[in-house]
Amino acid sequence: MSRVAVLKGGRSLEREVSLRSGTNVEAALRRLGHEVIPVDADQHLVRTLRDERPDVAFVAMHGKGGEDGTVQELLEILGIPYTGSGVLACQRSMDKVVSKAIFAQEGILTPPWFAFSEDAFRELGAADTLPEIRERLGLPLVVKPAKQGSALGITVAHEPGEIPRGLMTALSFDDRVLLEAFVRGREIAVSVIGTDDPRALPVVEARPRDGDFYDFEARYTPGATELIAPAEIDDDTAAEASRLALACYAALGCRGFGRVDMILDRDHRLWVLELNTIPGLTDTSLLPAAVEASGLDFDAMIAKVLGLADLGG
Repeated sequence: MSRVAVLKGGRSLEREVSLRSGTNVEAALRRLGHEVIPVDADQHLVRTLRDERPDVAFVAMHGKGGEDGTVQELLEILGIPYTGSGVLACQRSMDKVVSKAIFAQEGILTPPWFAFSEDAFRELGAADTLPEIRERLGLPLVVKPAKQGSALGITVAHEPGEIPRGLMTALSFDDRVLLEAFVRGREIAVSVIGTDDPRALPVVEARPRDGDFYDFEARYTPGATELIAPAEIDDDTAAEASRLALACYAALGCRGFGRVDMILDRDHRLWVLELNTIPGLTDTSLLPAAVEASGLDFDAMIAKVLGLADLGG
């Protein structure tokens, strides 16, 4: 058995979610017989890892610092194998502008978008292009931070007057903002486990009970969202969703595990929104629901992900 440092918490806006994910991971690892070293990532992280000298790190940090390649690079410098994707794949996935551009280049359907930095609005008058953007993308319009998870900072603007407020909200979370065409449909997700021969788990649908937007509260409030696993879709659509998830996973260079979020529209088209390199592992998260639907249990999934830990690349 191994000495496993479970990296959780951190200082991102997804800290509380990460702590919940980390707690579930720690319990599973203990049941599997490993020695667990809980680590709430802070400014002493490197010193703590040097002192503890774990055999491997299980990264359960969500958001900035955890999913953007930062902690992965520190682990590589320290020579500690870690779970999940490497530095470059994390950077690509965390930045929705970059990941969407890669998806589009690979012929993967993703909602059309435009993106601007805060400097473009402040110094180059980018806000004056909003009429053209509305004409090109239509309404409603999704306004979101380029680098953020758990639906934080997202606004769905139904009227032109709501867009500036959405921009201000998004820019309070990140210095780059994404304006994306709104695709109405069903929220589905496909989780992937593996590196050399990744496997797509059953499709899961998230149905918020109050409203039609799968926001932060809907994601993490018990009972706020019904998770349908496997999703009630036809076999051909499920197969296509799996194919797309694996294609996204490969295009971004992911390994270990991940989750691809999509919209299934009324014309049965699948639109890829993003890929998460460290999916939520809480009791209300999509990946555990997919694992259960696949016939595995949570502990077996954690053992598989831990067994795929690597030094990077």
